[in-house]
Amino acid sequence: MDKTTLAHLCELSKLDYPEDQQDAVIAQMDDIIALMDTVKEYDVTYDDTRDHNEIPYQALREDEAQPSFDTARLQQNTQPRDDCYVVPKMME
Repeated sequence: MDKTTLAHLCELSKLDYPEDQQDAVIAQMDDIIALMDTVKEYDVTYDDTRDHNEIPYQALREDEAQPSFDTARLQQNTQPRDDCYVVPKMME
């Protein structure tokens, strides 16, 4: 990266580096770009067969109906109106 590229990036991102810090910023940007180039070398395609997350159908639990929460208790903090529940306004 050179100073012309840095000036262009600064203009796009609305940044302004003092003249004495530009060489350090260019060195940091070069390090970041080099790191991204090494990341590109790795194969990051997802292969779900390597996760070993297979759950056989026999290992699943049976679906059984269980008691739910008491409806009156769930509605004790609500203010139903016209078969709807009124909630506080969150945004203007």
